[in-house]
Amino acid sequence: MEHALIDALLPRPEILLIAVAADLAIGDPVYALHPVRIIGTLLAYLEAGLRRIGADGYGGGILLFILLSAITPAGVSAIVLGAAKVSPATGWVAHVFFVYSFLALGDLIRHVCRVEQASAAGDLDTARSRIAALVGRDVDRMDIAACRRAAIESLSENLTDGFTSPLAWYAIAGLPGLALFKVVSTMDSMVGYKTPRYLRFGWCGARLDDLMNYVPARMTWLLLALVAALLPSCSGRKAFRIGRQQHGVLLGPNSGWSEAATAGGIERRLVGPIWAHGALVTDVWIGEPADPPAETRSDMLRALTLATVTGLTFALLAAGVLSL
Repeated sequence: MEHALIDALLPRPEILLIAVAADLAIGDPVYALHPVRIIGTLLAYLEAGLRRIGADGYGGGILLFILLSAITPAGVSAIVLGAAKVSPATGWVAHVFFVYSFLALGDLIRHVCRVEQASAAGDLDTARSRIAALVGRDVDRMDIAACRRAAIESLSENLTDGFTSPLAWYAIAGLPGLALFKVVSTMDSMVGYKTPRYLRFGWCGARLDDLMNYVPARMTWLLLALVAALLPSCSGRKAFRIGRQQHGVLLGPNSGWSEAATAGGIERRLVGPIWAHGALVTDVWIGEPADPPAETRSDMLRALTLATVTGLTFALLAAGVLSL
């Protein structure tokens, strides 16, 4: 009986594939008891408590991780094990629910498609408001082409931390490993800022996020290059080369791999001038210098195809490894 309960937390290929299918079909609906929202609420509560006792530096951030990583994987595991005690089928459904809830490719694709819908209609105001949900920059300076580039950049960056990384950690460490990854990812998104308030307190979450995404980011780069080589409208050679050469142009050790590979794969330049809080943050471009900037509907559709096929291929490979 005990062995069967432990098995309820182990990664299973059929659960992985069903969760991926649900993510693509349903997306990520917003509701109060969403597991990621609960993690965020718990993080905010713990942060407030730690700051009240003066633990607002490096030690406080480390303690925040210890508390969250003790509570969240244990809580998720307890729910699934409790459901498995009712019946194996109930435990299986609970397991699928959590894996599905911790994936974010379907919702990301929907957001990008909504940006493209407004862009194709020439509705700049709507395109700006929709891209604002994906990026943290001054959207009032962006034209339609810039909105499309920003959507492609968000899609390619979040392909790693929103989909391939969680799948990788699920395949490696099962449901507890996936829950731990979401703890770290949520910490990075909520406190991992280089501002006076979070420079020290958010250091732990930001560095752990870099660590847990390190290998999946490079796996995603290689897979993007492979998929691009198989798609008639993309370049696998450029995806590989631009990813290898230009990943360091962008901040952080991981996000540049998939963004640069996407730029090379669709044979378009990305990024360009970015303004935030009224200041020019960067005007650097990534991609082959001779390629034109991404700005058309076909560029967007090519990027969507590349990211979606790459994500699905990663899921199939992960399920294949688990089946062995």
